Amino acid sequence: MISGLGVVSTFGVGRDRYWQAIGRGISGTKAVTQFDVSAYPCQVAAWVPPVTIEDAPALDGDENLEQRADPRRYSRAALFGVVAGREAWRDAGLRAGEPGAGVVIGSGGGGIDVGERQYEDFFLHGGKHVTPYAIATGICGMVSSEVSISLGLRGPSHVLSCGCTSSTDAMGYAAALIRAGEADVMLSGGTDGCVLPGMMLGFSRMRAVSTHYNDRPAVASRPFDRGRDGFVLGEGAWMVVLEREDRARARGVRPYAVLEGYGSTCDAYHRVQMDPDGREIVRCIDLALTRAGRARESIGYVNYHGTSTQLNDAIESRSVRRVFGAHADRVPGSSVKSMIGHPQGASGAAGVVATAMAFRTGLLPPTINLTDADPACDMDFIPNTAREAHIEAALCNCLGFGSKNSALVLGRA
Repeated sequence: MISGLGVVSTFGVGRDRYWQAIGRGISGTKAVTQFDVSAYPCQVAAWVPPVTIEDAPALDGDENLEQRADPRRYSRAALFGVVAGREAWRDAGLRAGEPGAGVVIGSGGGGIDVGERQYEDFFLHGGKHVTPYAIATGICGMVSSEVSISLGLRGPSHVLSCGCTSSTDAMGYAAALIRAGEADVMLSGGTDGCVLPGMMLGFSRMRAVSTHYNDRPAVASRPFDRGRDGFVLGEGAWMVVLEREDRARARGVRPYAVLEGYGSTCDAYHRVQMDPDGREIVRCIDLALTRAGRARESIGYVNYHGTSTQLNDAIESRSVRRVFGAHADRVPGSSVKSMIGHPQGASGAAGVVATAMAFRTGLLPPTINLTDADPACDMDFIPNTAREAHIEAALCNCLGFGSKNSALVLGRA
């Protein structure tokens, strides 16, 4: 079950700040001011405001940890992950150095910001200032290590880097480790710090990001709307504590939700495009539902991948309709990317945290900027205003480059 949540997002540090913003339908997309984008086709992103290690909460047991990695050498993804991870750990009422605990995190880019800076120095200045920590802090696998070191957790410490589905896959893997008896409790989720010059330019060259709303950043991300023209690059960290149910209840924890089922498939179709048929998306969701033991009619909310790209939104909408059949028009859903942009490998975890908070509060977050519904996207996307609802189960869908599909089913705890 999910016993703790932690967030670093475009709205700042903290799960409450994140939930209050998306519950009110506030956009976190802003003009990019950290570097010069005047020559870039896309000039907006949902970037994280300044964060420091001082934003991370103290934990019982910190005083017993003899060694810590120097936080001044964190990549942005590692810093976001440590801050969000420690919030989730404290929210679950756990101590630093907790026995039987591990970390599985999803990240698309890992320490890509370290790589960009070091390559810039190498090519422009002959490498005179390249740090000896460039590799140790820049590799993707170091993200979970930094979190494990910060929390003193000596169980598994893994990073899954599967593109946009990374954190969904990480949470599915972490839950499997618990069910297999390999761990009692796992910190999982996703983190990415991708609002960088190279990433902005690369996605612009792909024509994957929005370019029509540079003068109106707040309306640039508009999933399922006829006027969508690409995704908005986002970043941040969303962490969850997954714990054996008997262990959590014995501690008196008030859980958010239960992770009941996980599915993963691949279209085996194209490196950046999904198969228009959508049959593997359907099969992925069916796998998650079957493993959860859930009938389609029990699902009361869908957290969509919903990137705000023309092709993907239409295929996802059509695929979800095929899954639910006659029940489809009675299943509300939304894309939080309308408010937080697309935080790459962390996107699945962002949806899971939003869904967990929906169970807790009885409020389903909206899809904002949905003012002219695309007929090709004909589901109930909770347009523009949050909706009160008591749900018993939810589907969190995630799609990624390389034809990857992943889905999680959450149930009321």
